Amino acid sequence: MIFGNREAIDRKVIPAAAHEAMWTAGDGHQVRRIDWPGAPSDDPEFGPRGSILFLPGRGDFYEKYLESLDYWHNEGWRVTALDWRGQAGSGRMTAHPDTGHISDFSVWIDDLAAFWSEWIKATPAPHVIIGHSMGGHLVLRAVAEKRIDPVAVVLSAPMLGFLTPGPNRLLLRVAGLFCRWGDPERVAWKTSEKPGASVAARNTLLTHDEARYADEAHWKAARPYLAMGPGSWRWVERAYASMVAMDQPGLLEAVDVPVLMLAARYDGLVGWKAIEKAARRLPRAQLVSWGREARHEVLREVDLVRDKAMHAIDDFLDRMAPWPNEAELPL
Repeated sequence: MIFGNREAIDRKVIPAAAHEAMWTAGDGHQVRRIDWPGAPSDDPEFGPRGSILFLPGRGDFYEKYLESLDYWHNEGWRVTALDWRGQAGSGRMTAHPDTGHISDFSVWIDDLAAFWSEWIKATPAPHVIIGHSMGGHLVLRAVAEKRIDPVAVVLSAPMLGFLTPGPNRLLLRVAGLFCRWGDPERVAWKTSEKPGASVAARNTLLTHDEARYADEAHWKAARPYLAMGPGSWRWVERAYASMVAMDQPGLLEAVDVPVLMLAARYDGLVGWKAIEKAARRLPRAQLVSWGREARHEVLREVDLVRDKAMHAIDDFLDRMAPWPNEAELPL
């Protein structure tokens, strides 16, 4: 089957097929979204391919992923992406606009569950969800807690553990002390994506692809409200609390949804061992990994890495979220 335009998009421009808007949460908070309708097939036998919901990471914004989102649109998927409440175009949760802050990760889970409930009624099945980094953490927790019901899940470098040594319960107590010793909304580190990393070395944490890395700076200059710095101590403390919740025996083991996990073994931001452990706990998990050729943002990596990731996702979705009327088509 042949779909829409397959030429490389201009990653510094919102594609003409996409539409930006706001979704209003139950408490009135405005959450930014972007939608693609799904390119039509050249074969009239085929109806809509299905729908993908994409969730980015901490301090992230959907503009960084236009290339992948538009690719899925051109594969026939109806595509939606959101900014998490409190970052990018979805407002802030603190008076310090450069600080990533949340009172509890359950706020984000509630937003996701409410949006999902509306979204699946307005979009064609099968419904798939893809989450990157913190987005991957929240997606997996929402699935495990049965707040959402996708037919397939893709997790890109999911934030299931940090690189700080020690058990999550102990690190949760330590982070709790820092919240009590000062303003819990103050930044937990000074610059970049993690404690001790410089702004100059930030790209060495995210991607080997200098052009794709530069896209982020372009969008922050064009849309200054997208910029965000370190997370707050409350964010750190609540992140550990959420990880402890997912450490609960039997929780991931009860997930009956197929999950594809994409991860770099030498990721400088999230813990590879935690991802590998989660993959073993999930009954229907497939883990695709890279060595030093990949950094944290595998969907924004050099073509050799990114192509492998996109092909792995294509193959996974073809098997786990097949075309709705595929079985009915003539051979």
